[in-house]
Amino acid sequence: MIAAAGSGQRLGAGGPKALVELAGRPMIAWSLVALAAAETIERIVIAAPPGYEGQIEEAARGAPKPVEVVSGGESRAESVRLAMEVVGSELVAIHDAARPLLTPELIDRIVGRLARSEADGVIVAAPVADTLKRAGEGGSIRGTVDRVGLWSAQTPQVFRANVLRDAQRAARESGDLAAATDEAWLLERAGGMVLLEEAEISNLKVTTAADVAIAEALLARRSTGT
Repeated sequence: MIAAAGSGQRLGAGGPKALVELAGRPMIAWSLVALAAAETIERIVIAAPPGYEGQIEEAARGAPKPVEVVSGGESRAESVRLAMEVVGSELVAIHDAARPLLTPELIDRIVGRLARSEADGVIVAAPVADTLKRAGEGGSIRGTVDRVGLWSAQTPQVFRANVLRDAQRAARESGDLAAATDEAWLLERAGGMVLLEEAEISNLKVTTAADVAIAEALLARRSTGT
């Protein structure tokens, strides 16, 4: 599944981030290429920004694996929940269109790890490397946060579909679904076990114009094999 309903406001795109051109293609097309090449992926569901379903379908045209586009919701978590309604597999991998440097190897690695384990999910993440400060009033520093054991969560994230649905249902009933910034939070909240898999260095999230330039440079390096 690709969560592609982001507005692109911080990027100044004037439209959905998934449709921003990146190295000659809509940004979402790069994730589609990787997912289509992954051995563990059978079909792809895209949660599209409402009103842009047709453009997302056009961007996905010609994909070598079946693609279904559904309308997203008011929040990221709601968009994923709506897309889950058409997922029929035992495992589901969820990825953000804003991370266009996804590789087939990364997807296959985390799907395989979940399939071999008794966990409820596996997420890609990176150990926090920077010193963390807690801010106070007026931009003052209140303290330094111990970074030992802290990881920065990314996507893709893969889950047992029935467990994720149960966690989504519980959060929706309690009114907390919109607060979820990723699906791992929902499983943590429900008492599930989620494993960490270290991310590839290149798995960056495109948020600003500078990120676009970096992503294009990395994609160009891939195409030349350097």
